[in-house]
Amino acid sequence: MTDQPARPMGFDTTAVHAGTAADPATGALQVPIYQTTAYQFRDADHAARLFNLQEVGYIYSRLTNPTVGALQARVAALEGGAGAVCCSSGHAAQIMALFPLMGPGLNIVASNRLYGGTVTQFGQTIRRFGWSCTFVDLDDTDAVRAAIDDRTRAIFCESISNPGGYVTDIPAIAAIADKAGIPLIVDNTLATPWLCRPIEQGATLVVHSMTKYLTGNGTVMGGAVIDSGRFDWSASDRFPSLSAPEPAYHGLKFHETFGPAAFTFHSIAIGLRDLGMTLNPQAAHYTLMGIETLGLRMQRHVENARAVAEWLEADSRVEAVSYAGLKDSPYAERVARLYPKGAGALFTIRLKGGYDACVRMIDGLKMIAHVANLGDARTLAIHSASTTHRQLSEAQQVAAGAGPDMVRLSIGIEDAGDIIADLDQALGRA
Repeated sequence: MTDQPARPMGFDTTAVHAGTAADPATGALQVPIYQTTAYQFRDADHAARLFNLQEVGYIYSRLTNPTVGALQARVAALEGGAGAVCCSSGHAAQIMALFPLMGPGLNIVASNRLYGGTVTQFGQTIRRFGWSCTFVDLDDTDAVRAAIDDRTRAIFCESISNPGGYVTDIPAIAAIADKAGIPLIVDNTLATPWLCRPIEQGATLVVHSMTKYLTGNGTVMGGAVIDSGRFDWSASDRFPSLSAPEPAYHGLKFHETFGPAAFTFHSIAIGLRDLGMTLNPQAAHYTLMGIETLGLRMQRHVENARAVAEWLEADSRVEAVSYAGLKDSPYAERVARLYPKGAGALFTIRLKGGYDACVRMIDGLKMIAHVANLGDARTLAIHSASTTHRQLSEAQQVAAGAGPDMVRLSIGIEDAGDIIADLDQALGRA
């Protein structure tokens, strides 16, 4: 009898079991919250080996923590990555993803349909680091190629965009990134690995705002960067943080030393060490528990979103619905090919009454919450142009799918009939 290869776990099994095991000392089934700042070293040599990155272990909770470590293992498994680093928020994750790649005078190319806060972060804030960003329409692949130059270090996109629900052709963009010799970074927050696994479609790095669907209950903030482990950081001299000697570790070369885990080790040993964007263990615990039901929740989110979008599309008070899961969406073919389980649960609607009608509708909602969040079990709504995208020009708002006449809906897991009933009465007021 020959040994058979281990059968890979299914998605829902991975969501429950990956990265965790019963505590050997107590038998506790849930990962404990290790609410500690520091860890006892066995002796001086043990401490020295940890600080020299010669041994994996725990030093200080700004860098590593057992609860956070379990979460990192779980999100890496769900995305099919070689490793992951968790941090304090989705915005922190974006900086953490760029930090090992960038330097003064360098740039990235990004989708022009990103979340408004990301547009501001990339268009304004990163300039203080000496970095820059060129925004392009990712459907125009010639424009993407033209935007890349010798100082470009990454392409950045969202698998499903916030707020417009645009879905990215990840394999097409990955092919451009590969030819240019640069990584593709995909924000997979709205799709989650239940709908899309960007690494399987060619992405180098995946980022998440775990605040949203991964946690799923609107309780804690968190971010994650998952590394595919497939990019050759030493193929050129473009990424010296990963390929060249690191002075802080006596000339250690991260890629040479850690191979597929190079990006993850660098993000912990230098990124978290110096940027301090640490995820607290209690937030990690909440997210671990949330992920256990991710597959169940996403199935209900998508079913409800489709039902609500179809109802809204037929309503005479609504000018248009942006949901890519509708049969007549311009992205229907792309969804069927790359997102076969559905197009997520976030989309916008355009009201015939314009800006004023949007405001009246928001004020008329009863069950649906008016908050600046998404991915909650509850259905949420917001008028992006006056809130999350307020800092953008009207042209930028329209390009991002957040024009003045649009309301963003994040469809929850309630009964679809109750969601529709609340929208119906609010539209009546609008």
